[in-house]
Amino acid sequence: MTAMKPDFQEYIRNHVVLADGALGSYLFEKGVERGRNLDLLNLQAPDIIFSAHEEYIRAGSQLIETNTFGANRFKLREAGAEDRVREINRAGAAIAVKAAGHQVYVAGSIGPSGVGFPQDEDDVGPEEIRDAFREQVIGLAEGGVDLLIIETFRNLEEILLAIGVAREEAPELPIIAQMVFPARAMTVRGDDALGCGIRMRDAGAAVVGTNCGRGIDAMVTAIGRMSSLAGDGVPLSAFPNAGMPEMVGHRMIYPAQPAYMAARAREMIKFGVHLIGGCCGTTPAHVQEFRSVLRIRPVRVRGEVLPAATRETRESGPSRPGGFLSGLQPGRLPIIVELDPPTHLDVEPVLQGAERLADVGVDAISLGENPLAILRTGNLGMATLIRNRTGIQTIIHQTGRDLNALGLQSRMMEAHLLGIEAVLAVSGDSASGTDQPGVSGVFDLRSPGLIAMLDGLNRGVNLAGRPIKKATNFSIGAAFSFRPASPGVQIGRLEKKAALGARFAMTQPLFSRRVVEQMMEQVAHLDILVFPGIFPLISARNAEFLHNEVPGILVPDRLRKKLAGYDQMEDQRKAALDHTRQLVADIGHFVDGLYLISPLNKWNIVLEFVIQAREGGWRGSGRADRYAGASEQQQAADR
Repeated sequence: MTAMKPDFQEYIRNHVVLADGALGSYLFEKGVERGRNLDLLNLQAPDIIFSAHEEYIRAGSQLIETNTFGANRFKLREAGAEDRVREINRAGAAIAVKAAGHQVYVAGSIGPSGVGFPQDEDDVGPEEIRDAFREQVIGLAEGGVDLLIIETFRNLEEILLAIGVAREEAPELPIIAQMVFPARAMTVRGDDALGCGIRMRDAGAAVVGTNCGRGIDAMVTAIGRMSSLAGDGVPLSAFPNAGMPEMVGHRMIYPAQPAYMAARAREMIKFGVHLIGGCCGTTPAHVQEFRSVLRIRPVRVRGEVLPAATRETRESGPSRPGGFLSGLQPGRLPIIVELDPPTHLDVEPVLQGAERLADVGVDAISLGENPLAILRTGNLGMATLIRNRTGIQTIIHQTGRDLNALGLQSRMMEAHLLGIEAVLAVSGDSASGTDQPGVSGVFDLRSPGLIAMLDGLNRGVNLAGRPIKKATNFSIGAAFSFRPASPGVQIGRLEKKAALGARFAMTQPLFSRRVVEQMMEQVAHLDILVFPGIFPLISARNAEFLHNEVPGILVPDRLRKKLAGYDQMEDQRKAALDHTRQLVADIGHFVDGLYLISPLNKWNIVLEFVIQAREGGWRGSGRADRYAGASEQQQAADR
């Protein structure tokens, strides 16, 4: 059994989470020389940082922050370490992850760049600041943080820039965004706390709030102003200072006592604060008082159970390729087309689209499971109808969001009985964006656990290691989000998924031949087929929405500018489709397959690209040919 923390976004919706307190001021109190660069301690004195994390955890912290608040190129330049940003952030994350174990969340801390805002013409440009945040985010993600906390920002423009970078580089990590509101629930520039909270939420923050400032009373005012966001389902966060400090001798003394702070924290929780911690001057003693007064219970850790026989049987041979992969035609480029199940029960248009796609040579229809937690017709039923009507393979997306481990196994056994032979295992979008009341995520299993579970079923055992008398024949798929600027983290995750039994991967939409080539080169060592996602754009607005609103999707600047250069929608669509037509022609001879995504479920748009591939006789990389006939061989071995 592998212990795992509950999904942070799901957990914080229903619980108050207790964070840690100050790290910088606490380290100085512990004897670290004032004026020393604290971020460099991640490399120079990691034991000191580890010890501080441990003290907060012992006091009751359920979330700790990495020692990376100022670990960006501009602030590290003074210490001559601006070329070690990723290393320092990665080390800070690793220290915190080691201290946290399985029960405590780790938040990668990102503070302001240190560059003045608003910027003058002679100042550092926004792209350089964006690059600085990007280095931090990548390093923290590589170090294994659970989420990011972007904090102590005084300028709305800068924090929105940082949130945008975080969403681009680590879309899987939830974001906590906190600004400073010194007085009257306003920033020093006069931006209202509620307005800032709305902008941060819209930019992609899962939790919004405030930290630092002039004391607790001002923070209570700011949280009260933001409380309507909590009414809309957005958790708030508050990390107050321990009052206004004064210098006594050579020491900075913060007057607010733990009991007083805990009482004021209770007020803020009534306003909708679900993440409470401390900023300057707070210590483990404050955290301990918060835990006692607020009666915060420990995070309930779930066990992600992998099949008992998985470890024992994995050495006996490779995982089954499954029915989808073994049924591919040799010498032909495999093509998957995605169709969304409808949000209603009139499924005939989707079935007709699947029929037409099957006629022109599609190998499989892929069907999501309530993407974005929006209610749709069940994909298992849709997959069965399509398979029965067309005879081609269907790939059902299976999330860990909506069913517990018992229900997931039962559903996969049902899918086998209905003739489904391919499953894409994904964790699933958060339920916080659902269009249905009272919905919460389950997440007994996430994508790695789902893959291992499916691999166990393919070997004939359930999660308890008990035989199921017959083995399933699933081709197990995994999602893969390729990041050209920082591919290491995602490739590492794909390697783990392949080791657990995944045999093919489907990517987020890609729009550049160069990026696809780079990806295929960097995954060539894996025994897994990679299907690059191809999404035909239909307008300049569509391109901007995907680039700015959907995590993990990057539409090249040149392409977005090209589409924006046309005034008429029909001209934009023509240029966009010309781009897609050229892209699939450029990559069709070296990719393992194509994963065509129908925009707005308009299957007729992707139809032409399937016809283009089939009339061109494209063969692709040829790596899929190894699976031809494997199903018959396996069935013979089973007999």
